Amino acid sequence: MSTAQAEKIQHAEPATRTLRVAYMEFPPVTYQNAQGEPEGAMLDVTHEVAHEAGYELEFLYLPVSRAYLYLKKGSIDFALGLTNVPALKEAVIDSEINLVSVVLSAWYREDQAPVTRIDDFRDQVVILINGFTYGGLRAWLEQQDDIRITNAPSHRSAIDMLQRGRGDYLLDYRDPVREELTVFSDAILRETEIRTRTGAWLFSAAIPEAKTLKAEFEAAYHRLAERGELPPADTGEKSILLPGFPAL
Repeated sequence: MSTAQAEKIQHAEPATRTLRVAYMEFPPVTYQNAQGEPEGAMLDVTHEVAHEAGYELEFLYLPVSRAYLYLKKGSIDFALGLTNVPALKEAVIDSEINLVSVVLSAWYREDQAPVTRIDDFRDQVVILINGFTYGGLRAWLEQQDDIRITNAPSHRSAIDMLQRGRGDYLLDYRDPVREELTVFSDAILRETEIRTRTGAWLFSAAIPEAKTLKAEFEAAYHRLAERGELPPADTGEKSILLPGFPAL
């Protein structure tokens, strides 16, 4: 989208509407700080863009499953999340601008064999985080007779389980794990990148103005980027996959 095109997209109504926005516990990208306030890189950008587009925001801190339900019902206007979620197919309209790159990794102890392909999970115990669909990978893993799944309630407890040998591999996103490893100063974990995805605005397709909101937010981002207040928009596809990654 050119700057001229971006400038043409404007509100037809007075800029007074407050949008309801879901965010989830995904530090340092999105999370709730010690004061109970929303924080994170995606929230900072979203604040700037919403202000430029003429909107106020009401942030709702939700579990992943609740956020997905609210998006499907149109109870919220959009969420800060990952694109191409099978559970949200046709329920959301993803923004074309990538706000962050999010890496899903397999984490393991030094005494464990490295992961080189998806089949390395077979005959192993894999730790997953409650509520995370992993872009459809959870469902595939749960369908495999020779892969045992154990669940953890949080990133921190998952790392603790891995250290204690209650699982062979942990599937978790790079940023939250690295954030927690600053607390687990004695933890020495190895990492293999499994998949790279993008974080974006997920607009609820259940609200009539979803496409309008998407256009307004993207136009506002381009205006801010043109003024040097945000980096140039990244609209590239992220396609890094571990060999043998299943078709989801």
